[in-house]
Amino acid sequence: MTRPRTTLRTTLRTTACAAIIALCASSAFAHGNVQCKEHPKSEWRPHTELQKKLEQEGWTVRRMEKTDTCYEVYAKDPKGKRVEAFFDPKTFERVEED
Repeated sequence: MTRPRTTLRTTLRTTACAAIIALCASSAFAHGNVQCKEHPKSEWRPHTELQKKLEQEGWTVRRMEKTDTCYEVYAKDPKGKRVEAFFDPKTFERVEED
C-alpha cells in the first residue's frame, strides 16, 4: 500500500494555518488583565476623536480596536516606542493592567 505524497503546497498550507492560529491565540492573551470601567455604548465617544487626541499629543496610531469595555490602540508613543495601550471609551483616560 502506498501513501499519497505530501506536496509542497499542502505543507505550506498546513504551516500557514498553524501560524495563523498561533498568532490569534497569542493576541487574545496579549493584554492580560486590562479592564475599563463599563459604560453604556451610548456614552462612548467616537474612536476617531481618541485618535485625533493621541496624534495631537505626538502618538502615531497604527490601528485601533474596540474590546467589550475599552479602546485598544496599537501605536508609537511620543517617544517613538511601540505600544499596545487601552483607553476608557468615555473619558479617554489610559487604563493600565491590573
